[in-house]
Amino acid sequence: MAMWWRSAAGNLREVATSRWDSSFLSRFQFASYHTIQAIPREYTGSRVSSRDRFQGRIPAVVEHQNLLSKNAVIQPASRKRLITTERKQIKAILNSVDLPFFYSTRFPLQIRAGSGSSHMLESGTVLPIKIHRDKESGKILNLVFVWADDGLDLKVDVPVVFKGVDVCPGMQKGGWFNRIRTSLKFLCPSEHIPSKIEVDVSNLDIGDRVLMRDIEVHPSLKLLSRNENMPVCKIVPTMLENKEPAPADEDPQHS
Repeated sequence: MAMWWRSAAGNLREVATSRWDSSFLSRFQFASYHTIQAIPREYTGSRVSSRDRFQGRIPAVVEHQNLLSKNAVIQPASRKRLITTERKQIKAILNSVDLPFFYSTRFPLQIRAGSGSSHMLESGTVLPIKIHRDKESGKILNLVFVWADDGLDLKVDVPVVFKGVDVCPGMQKGGWFNRIRTSLKFLCPSEHIPSKIEVDVSNLDIGDRVLMRDIEVHPSLKLLSRNENMPVCKIVPTMLENKEPAPADEDPQHS
């Protein structure tokens, strides 16, 4: 498997389809701008990984999502790739994409024969699923990607972004906005993975809530939840700070 490269050939309501297509196009253009450049790594181990990091590269792995499951059935052509990427490029991407959205954004991947080589061994589209960091320094130790080419179905935790919190009637009346879910898991065709889900809460009053089933996304997405009636957010009344004082005890002293 390590020698694969040697023989390589070369809103609360989603408004309208046009808006979805526009959003998809903008995300595609953004991801295309951040094409991840990588080179294969033939050997593994802590010493090899340390050497790669010293040279300014980050060890990474790309494989199919189902192979990451404990109950996965190993297939003959797993397409598992061991690679390294440039630390500077990954940092540039993370500076442009907030972490919650990084894990729901697809990126083109180009694997070349060597650093600076024009010979491309393989290309495809990948989805980041994990960043391993050093506990003390916070430096990135390695990355895990899954193949996300068009036509593949992936399970993705999509971040939920709430819009209009400050102006909703419930907040204007002194209510408190309770964010119950910050993400929702969907089974998504790779080409329709949303980087985020925007939920408009500008009309919510005290006691109102938004349920999982209320959120409309692209029709090809399937919500992976046992109970779609669970709320993702709600406006609750704020507890009164100045409660009525309790009656004072009678003076035990008698004149």
